[in-house]
Amino acid sequence: MKKILLISGLLFILASCTKHLSELNIDSKNPVVVPSETLFSNAQLNLANDLATPNVNVNIWRMIAQHWTETTYTDESNYDLSTRPIPQTWWHTMYRDVLKNFEEAKKLIATDVTDANIKKNELAIAEILEVFSYHYIVTTFGDIPYSEALDFNKVQPKFDDAKTVYDALIARLDAAISNLNTSAESFGSADLLYGGDVAAWKKFANSIKLKMGILIADSDPAKSKTMIEAAYTGAFTSNNDNAAFQFLAAPPNTNPVWVNLVQSGRKDFVAANTLVNVMKGLNDPRIPLYFTVNAASGYSGGIYGASNSYATFSKPSLTIQEPEFPYTFMDYSEVEFILAEAAARGMSVGGTAEFHYNKAITASIIDWGGTNADALLYLAQPSVAYTTATGTYKQKIGMQKWIALYEHGHDAWTDWRRLDYPQLVKPASALSDIPVRYFYPVSEQNLNGANVAAAVAKLSGGQDVVTVKLWFDKF
Repeated sequence: MKKILLISGLLFILASCTKHLSELNIDSKNPVVVPSETLFSNAQLNLANDLATPNVNVNIWRMIAQHWTETTYTDESNYDLSTRPIPQTWWHTMYRDVLKNFEEAKKLIATDVTDANIKKNELAIAEILEVFSYHYIVTTFGDIPYSEALDFNKVQPKFDDAKTVYDALIARLDAAISNLNTSAESFGSADLLYGGDVAAWKKFANSIKLKMGILIADSDPAKSKTMIEAAYTGAFTSNNDNAAFQFLAAPPNTNPVWVNLVQSGRKDFVAANTLVNVMKGLNDPRIPLYFTVNAASGYSGGIYGASNSYATFSKPSLTIQEPEFPYTFMDYSEVEFILAEAAARGMSVGGTAEFHYNKAITASIIDWGGTNADALLYLAQPSVAYTTATGTYKQKIGMQKWIALYEHGHDAWTDWRRLDYPQLVKPASALSDIPVRYFYPVSEQNLNGANVAAAVAKLSGGQDVVTVKLWFDKF
């Protein structure tokens, strides 16, 4: 009997040890199977980080838009995109960390979500953010891998025509909007933007449609008009609708501005004199909300593109530097600026250009912490009022939208390219004119050379340079 018990005990220990040893081969931090919700949440976070970070290896659009400038290291303010492989890092993080996660999430949703209505909503929401992400890539580079992208079997994907890609993205967005069912649920708490609120997603999707529609206003005015007139009634109607990604107060999921300015202890950035001087000249009530006071208890910006004393000039406000400060993918103010421009172009969008212009500026001031009274005083100034401000609608709207798009560097850069206002001036020490696109990553040139060469051959002059205008940038 003792022998039987001993053998049984040994067998049990052996079995336990075998099970334990097999479990040691499982990397709990890198699971083989990942839920679709996890991939979706991770893609949202990565997209927010990419658009919000001031890390000069990834995102320098605050500098290109001349909202911020640098102190000691001024390469990026002078359009040096090569010393640090900035186009390559942006390309890789967007394709690998954002788009691939959305694409894999959609594959799992299609097989794992049993409720047909929830599945349809989740696929549509993931599709909306995938379209939104592609918008930033194609408006950065021009022709990009699209039809053969995200397929590991296509290690050398072809580059698709940028306008063709954009038209395909618009069609995908329309399909996603039509698939949203506000009577059904979606991701719930796994959705870090709207908590699974499908009605909110429908408003965001229509707002993205406005954004994409106005982008092509000069290159395809008929399509632009159709898109904008179809979408505006379903878009954001107040700041409560803003697509704000909420970062957390403690690492690791904190505001990347806090990570790069506070946690790092670095003193690399100050306000750019380009923006500060305009805001001071217009008595803009947002200036204390955008920036800190300078050493003289006023507001001043460092000379754009030059080496500047960190102690002397205004810095990004302490609010922007808070660890939990959100990144807003798109806000109501931007929607109203789009409608102001659309009205000025003769589109039917429920009001005049002046009406929407006033609403846009008011929404921006209130969203940043100002009051309606602040907005009324600001708009009463002849230099701000739509009827008396200097210039064409492009100049008036372009200037005010550029101010309102503070902390939206890529969007400010894109609208400057479209509208040509404000009239930014390159630094004397700049390596080129102000970039209107990025050149292709060195990694693509090395690993996908034939397809890069074919894309470059289509560029004006056949050169992969930052001064070649993209398809939407007509004037």
